[in-house]
Amino acid sequence: MLEIRLIVRAAHTLAAAAWVGGSFLYMLAVLPALRSKGPAPAIAGEIAALFRRMVNVCMGVLLLSGAYLTFDRLTLTALGWPYLVVLGLKIAIAAGMFILAIYLGQSNIRRLAKRTTRLSKAAPQLMLALGIVVFILGALLNGLFEGTIAPH
Repeated sequence: MLEIRLIVRAAHTLAAAAWVGGSFLYMLAVLPALRSKGPAPAIAGEIAALFRRMVNVCMGVLLLSGAYLTFDRLTLTALGWPYLVVLGLKIAIAAGMFILAIYLGQSNIRRLAKRTTRLSKAAPQLMLALGIVVFILGALLNGLFEGTIAPH
C-alpha cells in the first residue's frame, strides 16, 4: 500500500509542478518572446494549444490523485481541525484554478474577449498566484500530517 501512496503522491506533485512551472515559463519567457518578435498567430496558437493540452492532463491527474490522497489521509488517522481547515482552503483554491483554466481554455470565450475584460487580462497572473498558494498549502498540509502521526 505504501508504494501506491508514493506513486500517487509523486504523480500529484509532478502534475502540480508541471502546471505551475509551465505557467511561470509561459508568462515569463514565452509570452514576452512572442510579443517582442511581433505577431505570429500560428506559433502563438500552437503554443497555447499545447499548453492547454498539458494543463488538461495535469488537471485530470490532480483531480484523481487529489481525491485518492484526501481519502487516504482522512481515513488513516485522526487529524485535527487545523488540517481540515487547510485542506478545505487548498481544495477551494484548487477548484478556483480549475475553473479559471477551463474559462481560459474555451476558444470561443478567448476569441470573443480578446483579453479585453479585466478577468481575461488578469487570469494568467491570478492562476499562477493561486498555484503558488496551493503549493504552500500542500506543504503546510504535509507538515500538519507528519506532526500528527509522529509527534515530537
